Amino acid sequence: MPQRLRALFCDHLSILRGKYLPASKITDASTRFCRSNFGVHYDKDLLDAPGAMMMQGLPDMELHWKAENIRDSWDRNTKIVIGDLYDTEGQPLPLCGRGALKRAVADWQAMGLSPKVGIELEAFALVADENGRLTPYDTPGAHVYGTGPFSDPLRFNDAIWEKACELGFSLDMITTEYDSPQFEYTLTFDDALAAVDSIVLFRLMAREIALEHGVVLTFLPKPIAQAGGSGMHINFSFTDAQGANALSSGPKGGPDHMNDLARGCIAGLMHHHRGLAGLVAPTANSYQRLQPGSLSGFLCNWGGDHRNVTTRISTEGGAKARLEHRMADASSNPYIAVAAVLQAARLGVQNAYALGPIETGDGFEKWDAKDSAATSLKEAIADLRADTALQQAVGQDLCDNHTFMKEKEVKKTKDLEGDQLRDFYVWFI
Repeated sequence: MPQRLRALFCDHLSILRGKYLPASKITDASTRFCRSNFGVHYDKDLLDAPGAMMMQGLPDMELHWKAENIRDSWDRNTKIVIGDLYDTEGQPLPLCGRGALKRAVADWQAMGLSPKVGIELEAFALVADENGRLTPYDTPGAHVYGTGPFSDPLRFNDAIWEKACELGFSLDMITTEYDSPQFEYTLTFDDALAAVDSIVLFRLMAREIALEHGVVLTFLPKPIAQAGGSGMHINFSFTDAQGANALSSGPKGGPDHMNDLARGCIAGLMHHHRGLAGLVAPTANSYQRLQPGSLSGFLCNWGGDHRNVTTRISTEGGAKARLEHRMADASSNPYIAVAAVLQAARLGVQNAYALGPIETGDGFEKWDAKDSAATSLKEAIADLRADTALQQAVGQDLCDNHTFMKEKEVKKTKDLEGDQLRDFYVWFI
């Protein structure tokens, strides 16, 4: 019988904060945290950030959860749950990323559509050398789409797979990526909130199981300077009132078979491309990944089966029709990143933004795109501040807190390079 509950929330830095609580809390319940957690930075600096109320006595906030969302954990004798944050008056806390995603889902449901989401996570594996310095995990025979012991000699991914299946995570895939030692993890499409809850818990589980094998599994976008980057690709579609895929116009997919909903979504993502970066690629390290010709979502473009565009249209139609947004990385809070993508897409549909032409270049040496994401966190946060429509859609209070904290992060990281910059983040992401 479980002896305790691990109650969690995902904060503004994409860190899972929580408490272990007694078994009596394994029901509809709540607990309190200090609201000024939303002013805490990676280096534990406590700042007077908007909404954090540091100078108003560091008051409480409440985490609420439902018994139906409690699930088995990989910790012995422990259940686990992610909840929603409220203020002490019982109102939803505007800074809560999970709340922002709920609002995005509700906005789409008001249009008669329910978002479905599938997320692809990429990560690098690091180990400590005899001096405690993190170095790449030795995978002597690794190659793209590798499986087996040459790609993972310690077999820590086998342990992740076994535990994920035991706990009911719907895994679609674990494989090695192009760079070594890099791995990709994909869960099955689900309703947006359920999908993000699962990916957040899976990410935590994967990191903790890897650590038991002596591996630091990091979802940081660019932990190894000479290797490629790690993204968090957000695939999405919508079901209508009849349960059909609203992005589908028939059995075939791709650019030649797009309907008006797909066109509107892509137009929204293109229109808000620069503002999105500040939310979905929100660390200084993100801009070592987000570069031209890096398959990272840098360019403001779209296409079909083309990995060097930011919004990719699946060639699958019917029930599997979907759009893939490739800019985000997992240093973002996944709830906020998915909310931002869904809101940008919704703005495109509701405001009837014009959709520019499809990308015809290869993305490495030639491209048609006239715009791109910023090349630094400082510029990206300025772009987000300028995109008032996107901020209001995602949540103005949340964005005010986010931009304040990220502007402080620019100053904290401006003199950090290489491993110093990586190590500012690596134990958290």
